Amino acid sequence: MLQRVSYWYLVLIPFMVAIGGFALPEMSPAIYIPIWMVMAILMVTAFTIIRNPARLRSSDNLIFPTPAPLLLIAPWFFISVFFGFGPPPSTVEGWVANLTEQQVRYAILLIPGLLVPAGFVILCRYLKLAGETTFSAIGQTAILIAAPLFLLNMAYWGTFLGEAFKGFVASGSTVRPDWYAPVRALLESLSTIEVALFYLATLAFAFSLKKSSVFKPFACHMYIVFSMAGFILDICGSFLPEPVSFAGYLVAIPAIPLIMPYLMGVNLLKLGNKGTAEQKSSLQVLKRERTTEE
Repeated sequence: MLQRVSYWYLVLIPFMVAIGGFALPEMSPAIYIPIWMVMAILMVTAFTIIRNPARLRSSDNLIFPTPAPLLLIAPWFFISVFFGFGPPPSTVEGWVANLTEQQVRYAILLIPGLLVPAGFVILCRYLKLAGETTFSAIGQTAILIAAPLFLLNMAYWGTFLGEAFKGFVASGSTVRPDWYAPVRALLESLSTIEVALFYLATLAFAFSLKKSSVFKPFACHMYIVFSMAGFILDICGSFLPEPVSFAGYLVAIPAIPLIMPYLMGVNLLKLGNKGTAEQKSSLQVLKRERTTEE
């Protein structure tokens, strides 16, 4: 019972953070920091309850990638602080007035840009050992290309944009410098590519997990549907009428593409705790199939 409650608490974390970060008004640090500390402590507790401390091995000596769930889940330990941040300011003046908070927001988002790719690389190695090489390789390639673009995008929002806005406010002019529009257009284009690659990586790993029978088909189908929807909305959303264009904006919010990798990590954690009985059986079948083909 305790493990089930812990599992569902972890599953709901991204959605609670999204509601707190966008649907609720901005809170003062005296309120949202204690809330974040409680959420973070509960996350660590739930992780500890669910995880199996032993390194699990299948019958054909394949090692379960115990670091992968941790690396995919850990970013949300930090992102959960956004519960009381509220959405980013919609005006230049509002951004400058809350500059430190915005710098902290995007500095925190640098963390998943490092941890999620590392988690996927470890997962890719495991899936290749399990016999699935095509989709896992596509996923790994996509996430390794997306990672530096993600870090560049967060640096742009967290440092460059804030300094530019400070200069605009100090000058008192509403006319932007000639360089501003081209630079912003370039970074927005790179952001679109980065988000699309994140969804593509998640989509590829969902296919890989399905093909290797690590997850049940229903879970894989959910990852596939939402990742594909995110990919399409990110690429095409701005060219379509409302409310589709607004959905395209939502799926490109930096934390949103991180939800599917996080949920994969939670399910890998749960899989390890169950002893991977079904996984062992499927790996035995894959091994027999490979032996027959040879």
